[in-house]
Amino acid sequence: MNMRTVTLCAALALLALTACSEKAQTAGAARKTDAAAHTGASAAYTAAGFKAGDKAAWENQIRQRNQGQNEYSRAPAASLKP
Repeated sequence: MNMRTVTLCAALALLALTACSEKAQTAGAARKTDAAAHTGASAAYTAAGFKAGDKAAWENQIRQRNQGQNEYSRAPAASLKP
């Protein structure tokens, strides 16, 4: 093997190794901590009956919203009979 082939193989190996590396995706010092979801948003984005800062009210609103998407509770009782 001549020196040119060895250099070319080394360069290709180095290129292949650098293409497989991945930078760490850490937040570092600029990390922002968010507030809890129930602590409130502006009035334009809250449902009626929601009290900002009340965790129980927030959980109740989420439970009601999820229950509206439950197919078993949405089905009319008459259609369940054979």
